[in-house]
Amino acid sequence: MPAGLNISVREMVGGRTMEWAARASHLGGLPRKMVITAVGSFAKAVANLLNTTTVHNGDTLLQLVRSRPAGVPLLTVSNHMSTLDDPVMWGFKGFPISDAKLARWVLAAEDICFKNTALSYFFRLGKCIPITRGGGIYQEHMNEALDRLSDGAWLHTFPEGKVCQEDAPIRRLKWGTASLIARAPVTPIVLPIVHHGFEKVMPENYACGRRPPVPLWNREIKIVVGEPMEFNLPELREMALSQSRDSSSSSGRWPRTILGGLDEAAQRCLYMTISDQIRTALENLRSFSRSYMKPKQ
Repeated sequence: MPAGLNISVREMVGGRTMEWAARASHLGGLPRKMVITAVGSFAKAVANLLNTTTVHNGDTLLQLVRSRPAGVPLLTVSNHMSTLDDPVMWGFKGFPISDAKLARWVLAAEDICFKNTALSYFFRLGKCIPITRGGGIYQEHMNEALDRLSDGAWLHTFPEGKVCQEDAPIRRLKWGTASLIARAPVTPIVLPIVHHGFEKVMPENYACGRRPPVPLWNREIKIVVGEPMEFNLPELREMALSQSRDSSSSSGRWPRTILGGLDEAAQRCLYMTISDQIRTALENLRSFSRSYMKPKQ
């Protein structure tokens, strides 16, 4: 066992759970490469051997992952259908699985993925950032996610905040993703993705209200990649300031030292506007996927 694993799960480095294990330099990067390759191979098997996966516009995602401008971060957002969405949604044919540098960072629920020391170490090696649901958009690990965007990395989020297996419109989005877009030093390329089928591969209520012990097979997975979204943040900030002048939605707990000194009411307006735009893009993709990628008869 690598030195440093005999610590409490809650032990922090600079306020961040097991940040040392998430560093590319940890043990020369070998543990990260092993985990990324193993998990990627699992994703490939589930997506292509056990099930059938169809991807629309996958080349756009591949190009942005491999060759976007230097220093420009990529932020992918998607609906959340199962606990297998990530990593299996990256297991489609042609997607790289063994290059740890190209692998995404992802926000992961602390109460699911970081229950103990072993899980915490594993998911940290897999480039997961623990998020405390209900902990607010300015919790310390959101600052870590912001650091990764500042590095020009690729980050994936599920802005709905939890799994939803119903065939229903995209729910109201949490504001964490919007706050990352607004706070990033370089505005990230935001790419919406919608998928279907993972709810059949890993249903939440399979037997006695529990998930199956292993992924199910002979299902169809469909992934629809959208086009990059553009956000005119200076204009959106001005709109937020204007809309918030008559607002009383302030608790006094949000910092004014970010976003050029916007008060809490303006921050709320800004995050709501960005979230609404993302939700609209996801819902449009969902509608497109239902008409374009019809189930086989």
